[in-house]
Amino acid sequence: MRNSGLWIVTGALGVLSALAGAPAVKQDGRRTPVVEVFERCRDAVVNISTTRVVRMQALGQGWLWDDIFDFGRPAITNRRVQSVGSGVVVHESGYIVTNAHVVSQASDVRVTFADKRTIPADVVAVDPEHDLAVLKVKTTEPLPYQKLARGGDVLVGETVIAIGNPLGLQHTVTAGIVSALNRDLEFSDRITYRGLIQTDAPINPGNSGGPLLNVNGELIGINTAIRGDAQNIGFAIPVERLWELLPVLLDIERRQRVRFGLHVSGQEAEVLEVREESPAEKAGIRKGDRILEFNGQRLRDGIDYHAHLLSQPPDTPVQLKVRRGNKVLSVTVKLESIPLPDGAKLARELLGLELVEISADLRRRYDLPEYAGLMVERVIRGSPADRVGIIPSDLILRLHRTPVTSLKDVGLALEQTQPNDPVVVEGLRIDADRPFFWTGTLRARGRK
Repeated sequence: MRNSGLWIVTGALGVLSALAGAPAVKQDGRRTPVVEVFERCRDAVVNISTTRVVRMQALGQGWLWDDIFDFGRPAITNRRVQSVGSGVVVHESGYIVTNAHVVSQASDVRVTFADKRTIPADVVAVDPEHDLAVLKVKTTEPLPYQKLARGGDVLVGETVIAIGNPLGLQHTVTAGIVSALNRDLEFSDRITYRGLIQTDAPINPGNSGGPLLNVNGELIGINTAIRGDAQNIGFAIPVERLWELLPVLLDIERRQRVRFGLHVSGQEAEVLEVREESPAEKAGIRKGDRILEFNGQRLRDGIDYHAHLLSQPPDTPVQLKVRRGNKVLSVTVKLESIPLPDGAKLARELLGLELVEISADLRRRYDLPEYAGLMVERVIRGSPADRVGIIPSDLILRLHRTPVTSLKDVGLALEQTQPNDPVVVEGLRIDADRPFFWTGTLRARGRK
């Protein structure tokens, strides 16, 4: 037994000796978390290029007039100016998040992917108050997309990675730490961004709209601004703001003439509201239900739900599987089409604005871009529009943060507006010595 035991020990020692003499598995110390996050996430980051019209009045004074639509002023020369920013794909069907200021005032938006493909993008919705915008590109195959982190799960001092296009240099990666949370950044008396993430990861012009990522490759923020009077101080919109606002910006009932009746949000696609008398209420869906499947396809989260719903044609039944407590229910909800509202009537009754669509002849005559689609013909005295100072000849660009280029768009934007609701109106004053963009908040009056 002793010899046997001695043999076993000796054998074990021999094995250990052999292992000790074997060459070690070589580890590549260069593959840091930053490298791995960049390689895993870069394909979901895009370059956004926009074009806008800048005009110079040839009066010998060298004034630069941005986006001026002159009515009869002499010697105006046009030139197109391109600017660049960043964005991140948040759904494989082509939805991209960026900053509002990246695409504001742009007449042409194009997106360039990591593989150098460049395709046009449509502006789905813009929220200047929170500096967020959603774009949509047409795609025949699923796109690489970026996973969003859980809201509020950010640590001061943790490593973060920013990917973007600073100064037009595509797919640049920088790294740093989270320096602080809940920062407020005031740009003017009217514009203050609140609850921002502060980071020392270098963020430069062109990074705007790109993702701020943690070492797990999750999106924790959208890079939005830098302080010009400081070094190594950047800011990002926290991901919880995306979870809060994307369901609003992607709301199908604001985008199309349909009625469904659900407000769904969050990582678990939870039903936060069921509108009264809606198809969803009639089908038996309740507040607190969680949407598990959409037409037989498993849902990841609330963003996935909205992207699926936006792809459905009106008047089609939608098969939903929902969890209610311990039960899983199958429900059919019809996506009902509804008649178009009278946009001219709603603008007049709620806001006191009489609007007209800009004719093709007038658009060609003054080289107006596509986003300038409506003109104020008359302002009713004493109305909400009159009280905030809107005047005839102003161009109306957005209502409720949604681009409006026709009276149909106006009707869609205002249909759910109730008396005393705030209505954010964005426009362009062309009848001024120096034309300018403006934003006003109107309190809707009662309908007649």
